[in-house]
Amino acid sequence: MLNNNKGIALLITLTIITVLVAVSFELYRQIRGSVSKAGVSRDLVTAENMIVSGVNIAEKILVRDKEETEIDSVQEDWADPEVLNDYLQQTGFKAENLSLEITDELSRLQINALVQYPDGQKFQPAQQKLWMRFFDLLLAGREQSAREVFSEPLEPAMIINPVKDWLDSGDNDAVSGLSGAESDYYQDKHPSYACRNGPFRGISELLRVRNISLDLFERMEQGGNPGDFITVHGMVPAADSRHDFFYPGKININTAPMPVIAALLPAGQEFLASEITAYREERAGGQFLHDLAAPNWYKNVPGMADVDLDSDLITTQSDLFRIECIVKKNGVQMAATVLVTRQKAEKTGKWQCRVLNWKYR
Repeated sequence: MLNNNKGIALLITLTIITVLVAVSFELYRQIRGSVSKAGVSRDLVTAENMIVSGVNIAEKILVRDKEETEIDSVQEDWADPEVLNDYLQQTGFKAENLSLEITDELSRLQINALVQYPDGQKFQPAQQKLWMRFFDLLLAGREQSAREVFSEPLEPAMIINPVKDWLDSGDNDAVSGLSGAESDYYQDKHPSYACRNGPFRGISELLRVRNISLDLFERMEQGGNPGDFITVHGMVPAADSRHDFFYPGKININTAPMPVIAALLPAGQEFLASEITAYREERAGGQFLHDLAAPNWYKNVPGMADVDLDSDLITTQSDLFRIECIVKKNGVQMAATVLVTRQKAEKTGKWQCRVLNWKYR
């Protein structure tokens, strides 16, 4: 009987020990998980604060640039990745933890300028020509891709016309050409939706327009990201008292990327786009060689002496910029795209940056 009692006591003891060990492991797991979550939360807060600091640095660079120069170009500090990196290092940030990129939003084609905002129902002629050239160059040599989606090759007008109908203020039967589309076309979709009949609110909204597919953008030969060449921004106050705002649609030739420059050039002259972009950045002894202040500086580019760009489409100034900030720290990655405009403060008269849009990704 004594031996049996000893055996039962041993079993009870082992059971209790087993339970205690299991409980200890579970408590350890929970504590470790809590500590891990706390660490991640701390790193996320740190990353967000770093992004805010990066954007503030970018804004200060843009304000100083406005105070010192009248034009905006790829020759300035805000456009130089190495200079931006130096600024970050001077403020204590390491390149592997924080990166910064600033681009001119007016270096892009402004989709909302295609018609006269807010009550226009017709193309702005210069903008129509520009967009036709852009998509003509984009689609050139891509007939096979077009046949994969359409029964006939996709033509520029098949894109431009429904875009115009999406933008214009009249939702009626007067569609633009055979490829245009108003609300009755989109009501047959599943699910159905209405035509915007107003400015685009984002680049992705283009995918809701007739004949514009994800394939069209994903297979862009010039980089694959429509946001590099197209923007929905560019609205400015109107001098006309009848309207509050409008979209001038002027592109900064001092900052525009090569595909946009090519669209600005007359048909058959698009090969000169590479000459223009190279001319802007040509250096000797670390110094830029060419002055980009005059709107017609492009005529000094080899081969451009007899070429005229439409003055209604070009400018050399901008106050609208896109700031891209990326943080990588302790395995946490966070990025933000921030759109800012430079303007004078009403009270002080000093230049400042005002955030128009802040988007984390």
